[in-house]
Amino acid sequence: MGPPSSFPDFEDFVRGSGRRLLRFAILMCGDPSHAEDVLQTVLEQTYPRWSRLRDGDPERYVRRAIANRVISRWRSPWVRRRVAEVPDSAAPGDEMARADDRALLLRALRSLPPRMRAVVVLRYWVGWSEKETAEALGCSVGAVKSQSSRGLNRLRDLLSGAGPVSAGTSGGATP
Repeated sequence: MGPPSSFPDFEDFVRGSGRRLLRFAILMCGDPSHAEDVLQTVLEQTYPRWSRLRDGDPERYVRRAIANRVISRWRSPWVRRRVAEVPDSAAPGDEMARADDRALLLRALRSLPPRMRAVVVLRYWVGWSEKETAEALGCSVGAVKSQSSRGLNRLRDLLSGAGPVSAGTSGGATP
């Protein structure tokens, strides 16, 4: 810890530059809580060096220290593995992820031929039985079974990235 006389100057520096440094740390980290931790750690490491830094450009020094700390953290194999993990499903209450999933599903459904789309929507969206769906569409139960099987396979392929998802290319009513 540095001499007590340097504390007020350091405190003034933090008050004057703190917000800019925090914004910089957030941009570097991408996570506000991690940015606060990085900034706090860097400021703690800067304080003992304050007598040498205060007459130069201490803000530049702190920015560089933040950048170095963030970059060295990203070099860690553990951090790379952890960041690369993508959850299989959205967290409870994540409405944006649910909205994105819904929009993607609707685009994929619109790419199905009209009858196949109708079968899939009636069977799996509305929840009708094969018999109810066949009666509504004026076809056999066997046709409903084959159309729903093909439709689900096609949706699976489209949603897994195996094929293009284009909006409304097949015409007809959309769900």
